Amino acid sequence: MLTLNNLNLYYNKSASSRSEHSENATQVIYDLSLTISEGEKIAIIGPSGAGKSSLLLHLYKQLQTKAALCSQNLGLVDNLSVYHNIFMGALARHHWLVNLINLFKPFKQDLNNINQLCRSLELDVPLNKKVDKLSGGQRQRIALARSLYQQKEVFIGDEPFSALDPLMASRLLKYIIEMHGSVIIVIHDKELAMSAFDRVIALENGQLVLDSKKAPIRKEQLAQLYQSSSVA
Repeated sequence: MLTLNNLNLYYNKSASSRSEHSENATQVIYDLSLTISEGEKIAIIGPSGAGKSSLLLHLYKQLQTKAALCSQNLGLVDNLSVYHNIFMGALARHHWLVNLINLFKPFKQDLNNINQLCRSLELDVPLNKKVDKLSGGQRQRIALARSLYQQKEVFIGDEPFSALDPLMASRLLKYIIEMHGSVIIVIHDKELAMSAFDRVIALENGQLVLDSKKAPIRKEQLAQLYQSSSVA
């Protein structure tokens, strides 16, 4: 599905952008080579500042036509309802006139579909409620629902469960995996990464240091990875 050969990424803080090359910018990914096959369920782990989000965003840009992204910043429109924030995932599937009509008079079929999706994500909130009235965990699941409503083949998520308890995160991850052919997620829960994904890759200081596809990852390696980062 995708091959990266000696990838180098740079972060331009003033422009808030990441690219393959940029002068006067901080390098965040170093000579990273990686092959991702269709159907893989991949967890990206590593300590803070390892370059996980930068790599994930690059992967999304490469796979954008067939991938849905659930980012850390959520990107919700606070003055719109739960329904309309989730429906935004379907905007590209409809003519602009259809989207305009739906803004004022939601369609019955979409209301039913989104209501069912919310139930699947254990989100029990009125669809007409504005998202600025919701908790952090609820807002995160709204963003997740919007990504799922894109109905893409590949799901790419950057810490999509960070505001949820581990048990709910595990249940929702299982649902995401069932709904997508390929899944790539940055996740902070190391135990969930090791138990729920068929491949785990770890980054440290912008470099790929572990890949369970090449060799089994031991818990001691993970402990050392996070410990060395905290000491540094």
